[in-house]
Amino acid sequence: MSTSPDQHPEPDAPRPLRTQPRPLAVHWLVDSAVAFLATIIVALFLGAGRLVVLVAAVVIGIVLAPMTRRADERAMAARRAA
Repeated sequence: MSTSPDQHPEPDAPRPLRTQPRPLAVHWLVDSAVAFLATIIVALFLGAGRLVVLVAAVVIGIVLAPMTRRADERAMAARRAA
């Protein structure tokens, strides 16, 4: 496969792994999405409304975000130490 002059060839080395934790907002959004997906089927089966499940998922995400951020920080510290 030839490359034209304006295209850069793929580097041989993979991109380095990140060493900084993601922002707290990212943890909150991901935790809320996971909580929503984990509870939506059961909650709808039990008759709870979607808005109630969404609010509960956001609250769960707010509670869990600092814990998952700390876990991410520990993982990044271990990666930097290795």
